[in-house]
Amino acid sequence: MRTILFLLILSSANFFSQKLLTPENSGINQKLIQDETSEALWLAENAGTKIEIGRITTETKKLNKTDLLIRTTVQMKQAPDAKWTDSTLVKISNFTPIYHSSYNINRDTVLKSGKDKVTGYYLDKKSQKKDIIDIPAAHYFDSSSYAMLIRYLPLKENYTAEISIFDYNPKSEKKGIMKAYILDTQKAEYKGKPVWVVKTNDDISNKTATTTYYIDPATRKIVKQNMDMAGRKMSLEITQ
Repeated sequence: MRTILFLLILSSANFFSQKLLTPENSGINQKLIQDETSEALWLAENAGTKIEIGRITTETKKLNKTDLLIRTTVQMKQAPDAKWTDSTLVKISNFTPIYHSSYNINRDTVLKSGKDKVTGYYLDKKSQKKDIIDIPAAHYFDSSSYAMLIRYLPLKENYTAEISIFDYNPKSEKKGIMKAYILDTQKAEYKGKPVWVVKTNDDISNKTATTTYYIDPATRKIVKQNMDMAGRKMSLEITQ
């Protein structure tokens, strides 16, 4: 009985010691953040065959000494003229969110991060329904930036963490503050070079979608990304 009780105490202590990352305590190394542009093929797997969905260009740019712009442009193969552009503005020092916008053929989203709330709107272009966003929020990262944030964390083997994020989707039951999870971090090789393999999921998908990042330990660039969405497998393969 004593052994069981001891194990329960250890398990409970480990659970409650899980680190929750916010801009105030993330420990990111801002010296690793550089201006860069990368291009990737967005692929889906079907019966062992990879099919191109589109191409994704990601740009990070320091606008000044304090602000970092993260811009992602998606060009779908089946609709090359229908661009999808996401822009996110954060503080270089700790990724405190400032602004996020996302524009595509189906909807527009604009989020402005204040000290204790997020304001903005979500426009469904098909129905022309516009939701006004005004949600209390503090101590969080924007959901669009946490994948980039992971690159600059103090990664090590078996590193895990919970990340406080803000996300808005009118079709989801969950809106506002939620969590992303770093489930595991391991050393490995990709194309003969060392990488960190970082496995994640989040509350946006109710933990049903797992994304695995392959990160160069020196430059912290993402060299590959795998996604498993309830059995549907996709990947991003860096071409430049």
